[in-house]
Order: sequence, then C-alpha cells, then structure tokens
Amino acid sequence: MSRIELTNVTKRWGQFYAVDNLSLTIEDNAFVTLLGPSGCGKTTTLRMIAGLETPTSGRITIDGVPVFDSERGINISANKRRVGFLFQNYALWPNMTVYQNISFGLTNVKEEMDEIDFEARTAARLCEILRKPQDVVRAIRESRDKNGKLNTQKALLRLIDTFEISQYTAKALLAMKLEEAQDASAAAKREQEKLERKIAAQREKYQKNGCALADDFTVTKDGKPVRSVRKMTQEEIDLIVRRVSRIVKIGMFMDRYPSELSGGQQQRVAIARTLAPNPKVLFMDEPLSNLDAKLRLEMRSELQRLHLETGSTFVYVTHDQMEAMTLATRICLMDNGVLQQYDEPLTVYNRPNNLFVADFVGNPAINFIDARGAQRQDGALELTIFDGAKAEYRPAEPVSVRAWFAREDETASAAVDTHAVEKANRDVRFRHHIAKVEENEFEEEPALTHEDFVIGVRPECIHIHEGGALTGEIFSAMPTGMETTVKVNVGGYLLTGVVFGGVTYKLGQRVNLDFSGEGVLLFSRENGKLIASGSVKLG
Repeated sequence: MSRIELTNVTKRWGQFYAVDNLSLTIEDNAFVTLLGPSGCGKTTTLRMIAGLETPTSGRITIDGVPVFDSERGINISANKRRVGFLFQNYALWPNMTVYQNISFGLTNVKEEMDEIDFEARTAARLCEILRKPQDVVRAIRESRDKNGKLNTQKALLRLIDTFEISQYTAKALLAMKLEEAQDASAAAKREQEKLERKIAAQREKYQKNGCALADDFTVTKDGKPVRSVRKMTQEEIDLIVRRVSRIVKIGMFMDRYPSELSGGQQQRVAIARTLAPNPKVLFMDEPLSNLDAKLRLEMRSELQRLHLETGSTFVYVTHDQMEAMTLATRICLMDNGVLQQYDEPLTVYNRPNNLFVADFVGNPAINFIDARGAQRQDGALELTIFDGAKAEYRPAEPVSVRAWFAREDETASAAVDTHAVEKANRDVRFRHHIAKVEENEFEEEPALTHEDFVIGVRPECIHIHEGGALTGEIFSAMPTGMETTVKVNVGGYLLTGVVFGGVTYKLGQRVNLDFSGEGVLLFSRENGKLIASGSVKLG
C-alpha cells in the first residue's frame, strides 16, 4: 500500500505562500499529476511529500505512517521515506556504464533484511530451467554468428532475458555446455541431479544449526524468517538490475555509457535506476520536457505501461495539460499555491470547478462568451450575448440560479482568513479572456451582478452547418489531416472550433454555426465558479 495523505499542508517563505493549506489524498496505485502554470506550487508539493522540502505547517502520511507533522514535531528524512525521484535532468553518472548507474544505489543499501541462501535458490532455479533443456540449447545456438562461432555475451543476454535470471546464473548455465552434448536431455538430467544433492546438503546444514530453509530459500527459525542488518549480495543486485532493465527495455545497453545513448534511452536508464530500490512511491518532475515531441508521445505510452506493470503509486509534475490528461488517473490542478480541482481527467475537462480550470485544460482552449440575463420559471435562462444576440441556456440538470447564488454569498461571507502571516501573493479572481478581432487591453471590468454570466463552449461544440443560427466568416483555418482547427469571426468576436475529417475552408468564407451538445458550461461572472452544464439554443 502506498496511500498518501496531505492535511492542511502549507509552505511559505516570509509572506509568500508557495502552497496554501493543501489537503488531498492520493490512493494506492494511483497516477496523479500535479498540474498548473509555472510557480503554482506543484514542484514544491512534490518535494514536500518526498522529504526534500520541509512544510511550514500541516501533516503528511505515507501508508498511514506520519512522515511530517508540524504539531508533533515529526519530520522523517527523504532517504527513509522509501520514495523514488525522477528529475527533469536525468543526472546519470557519465563515467559509469548503464549497469553501474542502475546498481549504484543498491550497492550502498545496508538495512535489516531476510537471510536468504542464494546458492540453494540458484541451484533450484537451474533445476527448474534444466527440465526443458531444448530451450537452453535453442537460446545458445541462436547466439552464434554467421561463421558458427558462439557470441558469449549475446548468449548470456539471451539466457538472462529468456529465463529472467541473473548474469551469474546465466554463466553457470552456459558453463554446462548442453549445446555441445550428444544427448542434451541426459546431460541436463545429470546436472540436475548434482544440483538437487547440493540443495539437500544445504537443507541438512541448516537443520543441524536449528534452522530451516523455506520454499523460497529464506532462512527460518521456529517458523519465522531470520533477519539481520546486511548489504545486498551481488546476486540480489543483479536480479533487480535485470528485472528493471526488462521493464524499460534497456537490457541490451548494460555495457554502454550515457554519452552513447539517445535522450530517450537515457531517460529509460534514469527510470530503471529510480525503480531499482523498489520505492513505495515514484515521483517525477517533468521528466519528458527534454525530449522531442515524437519521443515524448512514445514515452507517455511507456509510462502508462510502467505504472500498470509496477503497481506503484506515481506522482507526476507537469505544466503540460495534454500530459496530465493522457497519463493521470486523477489531476490535481493548482494556481497560486491553492488547489483548484482534484478529479479524474474527463471530470476536470467536462465539469471544471471554475473559469481558471476551464481555461487551463483543453487544447484548443475553450471559448468564453460574456452573457447577461435571468432564469425563467421553466428553469431555462434567457441570455444576451455578442452585443445583442439572443440565446436560451437550458441546464442538463435542474438548478435554481437564485438558490445557487444565495449559497455562494453565504459561503463567501462565512469565509475566514486562516493565514498565520498575511499572504503577499494574494488570491485574485481569474479574469477570463474574450477573443476578439480587435482587442482592447485596457477595457475596464463593469460592475457585476447575479445576472452576469460567462458561457464556456468547447471547440468540439462549435457546429458549422448551413442551418446554423449565427453567421460569421472564417478568420483562420489550420488543417492537420485528421481535423481542422478554425477560428470564426462572429461580429468581431472570435470562436475557435474543431471540425473532424479532411475539411478545408478559405479565409473570409461565410459560414453558419450553432452550439451543439449538452456540454456547454455556465459560470458566474462574479466569482468565476461553475453553475451548470447544459445546452444553448441561439436566435
């Protein structure tokens, strides 16, 4: 289990609040992305969980164990939290091979571990492999060059990958020379009998000392594993290195140096090195930002597969909302150190909590349209948009706008500033952007009331067709083959739409459009919060 809980966590430097009273729970085996603009506090949050940064106040637990508690004076160091950290800079040792880079952290581990008889375990694994000698012979014979000469290094790698064994076990297997025997099965049988006698002798030795060997060759006494403070053996280290290298598909690069690898391969080495100590949680701070666009897309797929195969909890920092949407099981979206929304990706996209979330998530960006009006008895809202155009907004689920505003006003009046120190980076209401052909940067914000709204229309909800109620002209058209992104000038306002398929438009072409679907969003212009999702009828 790798469940992480943050309770009222705050980090400030003087009057600057990097993270402001953050509370969230990251479930075991989740893939959570910390998303937001530069300086929003996502990396600081990651570093506080990992133990690289000390919070000013609050509580952090991993697996139910407090690793930080300001009230109780608990602050467990990073090296004792059993977490892995993958940085934007891979930080590989240039003078070490890939194998040495991955194994470096393991060679320094010295802690209480089970005593294991690796000699007996290796013998048992060899016995298991020798039951199918033809597989061993095939793997070795496939490692010969065109002249029939055996490539020892290639043969070892093939044995390691075929049977998922260490290089030491592979060398022992290769030394049996089964491929040279006239009867490989008989030769394998003889080797198997030797190994079984060896295992029996080991078991007898432990019994004389009042101990026993469990089925997995852990040394036990009175039915309990014998534990001692020790370093990992070369066999243990090699098995781990080979296992993680198989996961990230770099087994063939073990003898290379980082300078001999591509950017993607170096990143795989960094991931393998992070996975090697078997961390409870894997933290990643924008690890793909140094890669080109195509490789970044491939590595997103690899990270998804890696998350599934390892079963670990991933916490991933990014400012790229496409990475967050495609990778995460849940998105933690932050701004100015404050949590804006913590939900599944499609919930964040379809039901954003406020204008900031709606604007930040989505590519192309959402269209915002200022509206003014009131709710009718039947629940629909009569609105005026685009300097006089009429629109009817109908919520998908019944909502009383008057009651909604009453609750919001009550919540706002009851809110108490709990900051121990005055916040220098004050929270301000997000000012949404209305796209126009000619924009006025110095346009003043009017006095707002409960009759002022903002309609949010995703680009895929812009439906261009002959019967559309709004008329405009194509301002720009950018075809990509699969889809075309268009901007339509409607009375000086620009609406961005996505048309799927190989459709082309000419600049200045007259078109009609509507807003389709039930996913058109209605926000309060006063506080920027989401009121409802529904449909709009124009005209």
